[in-house]
Amino acid sequence: MQSSKAPLSLTQLLICGGAIVTLSMGIRHGFGLWLQPITQAQGWTRETFAFAIAIQNLTWGISGVFAGMLADKLGAFKVMLAGALLYALGLVGMAHASTPLLFTLSAGVLLGMAQAGTTYAVVYGVIGRNVAANKRSWAMGIAAAAGSFGQFLMVPTEGLLISHLGWQQALVVLGGAALLIMPLAWGLREPGFGGAQAVPRDQTIGEALKEAFKYPSFQLLMAGYFVCGFQVVFIGVHMPSYLRDKGLSPQVASYALALIGLFNVFGTYAAGVLGQKMAKKNILAFIYLARAVVITIFLIVPLSPTSVYVFSAVMGVLWLSTVPPTNATVAQIFGVAHLSMLSGFVFFSHQIGSFMGVWLGGYLYDRTGSYDIVWYIAIALGVAAALVNLPVKEAAIARALPAGAR
Repeated sequence: MQSSKAPLSLTQLLICGGAIVTLSMGIRHGFGLWLQPITQAQGWTRETFAFAIAIQNLTWGISGVFAGMLADKLGAFKVMLAGALLYALGLVGMAHASTPLLFTLSAGVLLGMAQAGTTYAVVYGVIGRNVAANKRSWAMGIAAAAGSFGQFLMVPTEGLLISHLGWQQALVVLGGAALLIMPLAWGLREPGFGGAQAVPRDQTIGEALKEAFKYPSFQLLMAGYFVCGFQVVFIGVHMPSYLRDKGLSPQVASYALALIGLFNVFGTYAAGVLGQKMAKKNILAFIYLARAVVITIFLIVPLSPTSVYVFSAVMGVLWLSTVPPTNATVAQIFGVAHLSMLSGFVFFSHQIGSFMGVWLGGYLYDRTGSYDIVWYIAIALGVAAALVNLPVKEAAIARALPAGAR
């Protein structure tokens, strides 16, 4: 049995943490496949579906702050158990919701809370506390790559489930799969929780928050992450319908999302590795600017399955590659004692962007019959995010010594 004071092994961290992120992120990346089946079956507008997913992202962001606080205080294990149970309940509720309100409560609120407890902020807190600084960015890259592999693995699987079982039964099956997070979370039980504190804390939660929100680089990281959320969730949820509107088959959309996941395995891993060797702010600026360029080219060239697959592959390299350098920068500046909580706040900004991206996609489509305006906004925001990341200062923040230490 593992000693109560022994750190978690790197292999154990990566296998269990990676598998949890594979499931939690893999399931959510396929939600766009349900947009048309659900709206057509229920007689709802696209805005109704998009609003529920927007609430999901916003709830995820808000809940992520508190999930991070609890994970820092009680350990990630308990938070993940609760998150897995909420995930299963949310998916089953999504399958049987008969009104827009019930759909929003299940697909929006329950699944948003579930994702807060089973994805990056909580897993990265465990990694930050148990992996040395010289390997932290790399380890975070591995975990992010696992989420990307989940998209590659799960999106085609979800498409097959829908086609063979119907959209309702497919959601119930996924609810059962989400419960697999519970035994995997057992492998992320950390020493020091429930007894002696594993990570010494020289700051209270209030002091840590005050320090972070007064620090300009933290604000800039949050601004950049807002853009990340806007772009990836708009594309992930609305691109399947955008392609079908243009006359392409549903299989093209499934393959496109799967390609994004596959190539993001390489992109997130590369971002994690590069984050150990070069300035993370420069990595982030490049990613955001490259996204703007790639989207622009995608809109200019004639649309075909080939252009969609090329776009998906290139965008996949850039998809979640912002995650390792952003979270590693937070750890580098502020330390790891409150990492889950601070990562949760940065991620909250990401989720506000996600809310805007997915909701605006549905709102503007219903009013203009086109996604063009939202594509243009995504391009402009990419350029803006590249610029705001350049002034970020990555060095550890200078803190005054406690009075007793002088």
